[in-house]
Amino acid sequence: MTKPIDWRALYASNRAAIRRAGVSVPDRLPPVRIPAPPRAVRRPWHAPAVTGARRRPLIHVPAGLDAATAVPLVCMLHGCTQDPASFAAATRMNAAADRHGFVVLYPHQPREANAQGCWNWFAPEHQERGRGEPAAIAEAIGQLSGSGARQAIDRRRVFVAGLSSGGAMAAILAATYPDVVAAVAVHSGLAYRSATNVQAAFAAMARGGEDPATYGPAAHAAMGPHARVVPALVVHGTVDATVAPVNGEQVLRQLMTANRLAAPDGWELDPARPTETERGQVPGGHAYTRSRWRDAAGALRHERLLVHGLGHAWSGGAAGGSHTDPRGPDASEAIWRFFADAT
Repeated sequence: MTKPIDWRALYASNRAAIRRAGVSVPDRLPPVRIPAPPRAVRRPWHAPAVTGARRRPLIHVPAGLDAATAVPLVCMLHGCTQDPASFAAATRMNAAADRHGFVVLYPHQPREANAQGCWNWFAPEHQERGRGEPAAIAEAIGQLSGSGARQAIDRRRVFVAGLSSGGAMAAILAATYPDVVAAVAVHSGLAYRSATNVQAAFAAMARGGEDPATYGPAAHAAMGPHARVVPALVVHGTVDATVAPVNGEQVLRQLMTANRLAAPDGWELDPARPTETERGQVPGGHAYTRSRWRDAAGALRHERLLVHGLGHAWSGGAAGGSHTDPRGPDASEAIWRFFADAT
């Protein structure tokens, strides 16, 4: 079930940014106890110099794949207090990869970069192409999908998904690397540039960003010469007390606007009028509403999976996993289904 995030430690991990804002914080902080992750086989990867840290991702390649046959790649970005191994176990995305035949990459946010293991989605130096964490993740994708990789990757089907801070970073990648990311899934995350400092980050998490009308144009501007339509899935719980549900609405509206601006024919979709709506309930678990939006040609562009009664947790994750609620619909299956249908 969901484990609480130590927000006091998260705030302390960004002490330098807080001090620049003129707020005094103590120099010495109590140690943060991090539970040991489950054992897993990891392949080393040296991050580009822009990160200033060594990162060790987890890579899952299903058994039986033909190494010469190009397959899709799903990049999974963990949330705060998680690491690649705990996130893989919690989401059971490896099992989905085994069923459907794709490779999974789990980049790692080291504790040197953030004491709680959060991606620094709220910092301007990590919101641009060619800088910080987005550049490091894009580099990891490039290394895994390059010509010398052990398993051939279809670079036209490289997808990114994330939870919480990882969901916010996935939204950043969709905006800054649309030539790399074919489609994106944001689970319990926040819109690109909904915050640009620590204080604004906590405010956005509590009640959404302050100026959502600017988010869509900002995301489109970040795409620059690489601007293109990036299909997007948003998953959020209705009782999320960590990242308020309004953030899911802002992510959806942002990416709809950015995609409209990037579309050659300028099509426009209305968040209030989905093309398709499905309502269901997990036996003994949460009810959910799935909405889909298609363009005039019938191509799937957006989906929202709203899980009623879900808090800040991966929907349908492993029982007892890190930030999971097994009573919700399987988010890993929903994410893969969206990626497959939208590309």
